[in-house]
Amino acid sequence: MVVDGIYYGLAFGAAAGAAWWLAGPLYAIPLFLAAVFCLYFFRDPDRDIPAGPVAVSPADGKVVSVRPESPSLTRVSVFLNIFDVHVNRSPVAGRIKEVFYKKGRFLVASRERASGENEQNLVVIEGDGPEVAFRQIAGLIARRIVFYKRPGDRVETGERIGLIKFGSRVDVLLGPEWDIQVRAGMRVRAGSSVLARRRPG
Repeated sequence: MVVDGIYYGLAFGAAAGAAWWLAGPLYAIPLFLAAVFCLYFFRDPDRDIPAGPVAVSPADGKVVSVRPESPSLTRVSVFLNIFDVHVNRSPVAGRIKEVFYKKGRFLVASRERASGENEQNLVVIEGDGPEVAFRQIAGLIARRIVFYKRPGDRVETGERIGLIKFGSRVDVLLGPEWDIQVRAGMRVRAGSSVLARRRPG
């Protein structure tokens, strides 16, 4: 479990105890439910990381878009609802080259406009092969993007690198060296679902 979940759970649990003591159990129930939900939301299960020249999904969720980002890049967009695991993982192994934070709006993250207009964190990885970038994008409810790494840090495929709280979106930008393996509507899991395989040569 992400440590944030323990803090939120304890806070709501303490508030529930106080409400029970001061006003009775009826007033405490919503706070107890909030505490349980926070413990569930911040879960962090282990994943089996596939081997080979692959790019894995950085997030649990539903693929909402596979489309050109530019003449040389394909964007794979994954939407996370509040019931998905929100721990983000590195799509490829390599070195963190750059991290760009951009302030923006908090549109519903499943909308196409969210990729360009919402608050986001763009991470560029110099992979053990081609360069790969991905965006952590805030959503309507998500108001905090967390990223654990810094430029120059080494990451492995499927390694935990951050999270986005309470509903969000992740975009992965892949060059022509990659053969996309997913399509819109598919469900993916962070670290274990293959988004693309690197073409030989």
